[in-house]
Amino acid sequence: MTEGNFVDYVKVYVASGKGGQGSAHLHREKYIAKGGPDGGDGGRGGHVIIRGNSNLWTLYHLKFKKHFRAGHGEHGGKSRSTGADGQDVFIDVPLGTVVRDTETNNILFEITADNEEVIICKGGKGGLGNWHFKSPTNQTPRYAQPGLPLEEKYITLELKVLADVGLVGFPNAGKSTLLSVITSAKPKIADYEFTTLKPNLGIVEYRDYQTFVMADIPGIIEGAAEGKGLGHYFLRHIERNSTLLFMIPADADDIKKQYDILLDELRRYNPEMLDKERLIAITKCDMLDEELKAELKTELDNELPVDYLFISSVAQQGLQQLKDKLWQMLNA
Repeated sequence: MTEGNFVDYVKVYVASGKGGQGSAHLHREKYIAKGGPDGGDGGRGGHVIIRGNSNLWTLYHLKFKKHFRAGHGEHGGKSRSTGADGQDVFIDVPLGTVVRDTETNNILFEITADNEEVIICKGGKGGLGNWHFKSPTNQTPRYAQPGLPLEEKYITLELKVLADVGLVGFPNAGKSTLLSVITSAKPKIADYEFTTLKPNLGIVEYRDYQTFVMADIPGIIEGAAEGKGLGHYFLRHIERNSTLLFMIPADADDIKKQYDILLDELRRYNPEMLDKERLIAITKCDMLDEELKAELKTELDNELPVDYLFISSVAQQGLQQLKDKLWQMLNA
């Protein structure tokens, strides 16, 4: 999937159908000059329904169609004929989609299961026909109920990527390179910051045909939790990953400091992110000789509070060890 086709945020207008009007018909046929009321009920207006679809990975199909209107209910007819219900409209979304009310920004619900259906706008109820209102004192009511009006609203759909492992790091830390080496994904790779502007997903093949999903999240910068550098758009994708792989280049000025800044941004955005399993990958280690690596290892053993590994995506160093460790964490 190309970067331009990954759409993770859309606003749409939805409107249900209004209910059909009840009929005020009076029964007439040969030899029956003055029959009683026999007006039927109006049909229900169509619902607008949000439905989970595990075959979708993005909201791209909603990029150019942003108005959804359900059908109106038909009016009731004679002989107590009930009007047809309005046609329901289904909006398919990928799993991990959060639905918000655009006006209030409140979260309405979240779609997490395949074929899960939630009515976002209920169709108006059909009106009752006049035969419901007959009584001993009012045997020929000439009135019926109108159908209930439709519902309409603007909603915002946000996709939070569902993946087993999320790559967390500053721009240009080697996240896209790692994804391109250990999966079949083909993310854009270049030697400048913010090469990746949309998340990329790849399937990592492990031993015995087992697999897990890895997500390359766009680089985080200091202040991302306040929205700096599109921080909110990037950070929300990390919420759905069960394990976080922090990637810090071996040539960083202070590896512990970089890790602390990244962790603090996650904490300020959502403290629950600190409950996830964490692993640190020291990338670009092909630049280090054995002596430098041993010296750095001694230093990191005393500073880093979580496990870490040395890897090089370009030189294919430590990648199998990394996959073993991630698999172990995912299945602990």
